[in-house]
Parts: sequence; structure tokens; C-alpha cells
Amino acid sequence: MIIENSGLKGLKSDLAHLDESMEQLGFVRWQWEYYRATYDLKLEDKATGNDYFLRVNTRVESGKLESPYAILYVEETYIGRATFPHGLDYNSPVPDSIMKTVAGKLAELKSKLTH
Repeated sequence: MIIENSGLKGLKSDLAHLDESMEQLGFVRWQWEYYRATYDLKLEDKATGNDYFLRVNTRVESGKLESPYAILYVEETYIGRATFPHGLDYNSPVPDSIMKTVAGKLAELKSKLTH
């Protein structure tokens, strides 16, 4: 599911600050190429044992990703349920408790990227 109205889409940051901000919030930069990066945050639903991943996609505006000075901008933000052996189901309903955590993490990230 695409998370609308997070306030993140279009925000810009240099790679060093973005990596540091994401790491502080528990995100890991898993997928990356020279011109895009994906950050994931694993969230576990204690009631069902299902894992969900909050995914933030970014794209390079200037520079190349290996440079800490590269400028990236945030594209879409998604959440999906982890499926075996390795995939995300973006159409599964997401529990309210997970969405509450997601809203808090996205608000923190927005604050870090706008100050």
C-alpha cells in the first residue's frame, strides 16, 4: 500500500544526512544503485507474528550514490506484509497498531529531513 500524505514525497537530503537519519530510526538501506536507494524498516505484529516492512524509495537528483554529498529526493513510501521466502504483499490489510507506529516513524523522519 502506498502511504499517501506522509509529507515526505519530494523532500531532499544529502546521502550522509539521509543515511544517518534513517539509521537513527531503525531503517536499513537494502537496495541501492548509482541513482536510487530503498530504505526498509521491519515492524512485527506481536498479535499475529506477521512482519511488515515500511519502505521509503529515494532517487538521486545530483551526484552518484556512493558520494556522501549526493542529493537524493524521497519518492513513494510503501508498507507491505512480508511473504515467504522473500517478497512483500502490498495488498494485505495492515493492522492499526502497525500503522500507528508507521505514522510516528514517518513524522520523525520528516522532522529530521526538514530541520
